[in-house]
Amino acid sequence: MYTNYFGLKEKPFSISPDPHYLYMSELHREALAHLLYGISSDGCFILLTGDVGTGKTTVCRCLLAQLPENTEVALIVNPRLSALELLETICDELGIPLEGNVTSPKDCIDRLNEYLLYVHGEGKNVALLIDEAQNLSLDILEQLRLLTNLETDQKKLLKIVLLGQSELRQFIERPDATQISQRITSRYHLLPLDADNCMAYIQHRLLVAGASKKIFSKAALSMVFQLTHGIPRLINVLCDRSMLGAYVENEYLVSSKIVAKAAKEVFGAQNEDKSTASKKVWWPTILSITLLTCLAAAVGYYYSIGELENFGKQSQVKEVEMEQAATDSRVEPEETTN
Repeated sequence: MYTNYFGLKEKPFSISPDPHYLYMSELHREALAHLLYGISSDGCFILLTGDVGTGKTTVCRCLLAQLPENTEVALIVNPRLSALELLETICDELGIPLEGNVTSPKDCIDRLNEYLLYVHGEGKNVALLIDEAQNLSLDILEQLRLLTNLETDQKKLLKIVLLGQSELRQFIERPDATQISQRITSRYHLLPLDADNCMAYIQHRLLVAGASKKIFSKAALSMVFQLTHGIPRLINVLCDRSMLGAYVENEYLVSSKIVAKAAKEVFGAQNEDKSTASKKVWWPTILSITLLTCLAAAVGYYYSIGELENFGKQSQVKEVEMEQAATDSRVEPEETTN
């Protein structure tokens, strides 16, 4: 809708993982280098983790475009499968025919082992890439670990790349996943972009889309980072809505005001939920502090009243004693005179 308005050849902020738009920040370059090295070396598992929307899948697509020609790849994008279904999918991805009745994982593993030995003789490598790997169960991960036992005397026949959210890293660090963790030869955790890279990321995508003039003001770019915390997917969503807002208002420069308005439309409900959750978390604490303060004040008042009463009683006793002493002193001289 707004592409012609801004003189662009296509929308620059699509959330699809297009490697053509991959902004190679230092973090993304390191992530890609880890994947390429892990596949080319004699490793077992290669692990890439990161929070939602940080660009793991985009890096994976870029990896596929840069793999050596002698590498066969099986890509699994839906890992919510049983052990048998997973093995059947791997064979299907690699073009391994499953003739006859396949009734157990062993049948698939035998066919897979035959294929791996054949391509190894052809001087090729085989890599298995599993996206959204945080959805894998421990039993499936154990099955994948057993696949890394397919080897010759010189090298492993299958490299397995796991891409998943942060909980995958935590899951693999569990005591019952020790055997899997010990076979990970390369691991990298992808962080969100910092402020400078966030602005460079936006400008990069605009240039790739054909932008020839400034579209976002500096204040708008800064606000985008503050609102998205450098997460590429959120940056794309917010920038796309901001450009649409500028188009609707007949503005050729996206201002911070337009970004703020777009953020309310895109993240409004989410921010309200967070605000409500914050209130739910804090109001019991505030009430508790108030009650404790009142209790402390009451206790202090009670003791202060008690001290005043004691002080009053002591003062009365002293006054009586002083009066008695004065009376005694007046009586004693008369008796002496007589």
